[in-house]
Amino acid sequence: MSFPLPSLDHLPDPAIALKATATDWRSAVRVAADALEAAGYADASYGDRMITLVEEYGPYIVIAPGLAMAHARPGADVHAPGLALVTLAEPVNFGHAHNDPVSVVIGLAATEADQHVASVAALANVFNDETIVPALAAAGSCDEIRRLLGAAAGADLS
Repeated sequence: MSFPLPSLDHLPDPAIALKATATDWRSAVRVAADALEAAGYADASYGDRMITLVEEYGPYIVIAPGLAMAHARPGADVHAPGLALVTLAEPVNFGHAHNDPVSVVIGLAATEADQHVASVAALANVFNDETIVPALAAAGSCDEIRRLLGAAAGADLS
C-alpha cells in the first residue's frame, strides 16, 4: 500500500510532542496543530479549522480508546501532506462515550481530499493493534515513537 504522507517511522522531531500539557480537548488539538506547523506542514489557522470541526460534529475524531486523529479538509493553510503525533502528560476527555480519555493525538494534514481518505484508512490499520496507543503514550523519546510506529506499520506504510 502506498502511503501519501511521510512514513510513520520517519516523522521529523518537530512533528512529535511528548508529554504535552493540555487542559482540555481544544488545547490537545492545538498542540497537534502546533506540531504540524513546527514541521512546516500547515499554518496555525489549520488548527482553528480542526477545532471548528469537532465543535460542529462532536468528538468523531476519537477513533479508538485513548486516540484522537485531528484533521480538517485540505486548504490553503496546508503546505504539504504530513503527520504529527502528540502524547499528553495527562489524558483529556473529548466527550466520546466509549474512547475517552485521550492520551495520544495524531494531527493529519493533507493537500488533496483523496490523500486525506487514504491516510485515515492507512492509519486506522496501524492503530488496530490495541497495544500501540498505551505504548506511544508511555514513550520517552522521538526515536521510541518512530520505532513503535514503524513496527506497527510494518511493510504496509513504508
